[in-house]
Amino acid sequence: MHSIFSRINNGSAFLSSCMMALLAAIALSSFLFTANAEGDLSISSIKVVSSNARRYPNKKQDLAFINFNITADLSPLFHWNTKQLFLYLEAEYVNKQGVKNEVVIWDRIIRRKEDAFVKFVGKNKYMFRDISSSFKGVPPANYSLKYNIMPYVGVLQYGEAARTTKEVAFPEPQSRL
Repeated sequence: MHSIFSRINNGSAFLSSCMMALLAAIALSSFLFTANAEGDLSISSIKVVSSNARRYPNKKQDLAFINFNITADLSPLFHWNTKQLFLYLEAEYVNKQGVKNEVVIWDRIIRRKEDAFVKFVGKNKYMFRDISSSFKGVPPANYSLKYNIMPYVGVLQYGEAARTTKEVAFPEPQSRL
């Protein structure tokens, strides 16, 4: 009849098919458990400083320092298939050449539902500068708090938790002493 190796092969093929069907069901069920995160984002101040560029000491470069307040409850996003959340603050603006820019200025990884209530007051984590070397004449920017749900099984899901209610203008640059 059948050898022991043939029986083991048939059994493992059946078990792997069952496992793949289970993983596909888990991935599809993640779309059923969608929730919206509520949050509040406010920009308290923006300071633009003109300083020397790192690589070119004779060239001036404007750097923007943004102070912001974040309050968000992201706990509804956690369910049995959520591994972690990637939370980030994004600045959206159009530069002088008319190119739309989306720049991440702060981020945080949230691994547990207990840490999902975020209350943060601070400034940008990453350097914020425009490719044209100056924020002079750049239209005001919108700021939004966005998240990325990373599941154990399935596709990544993106969303937005908060957005500034009005555009925030860049002030005139100050010289660094």
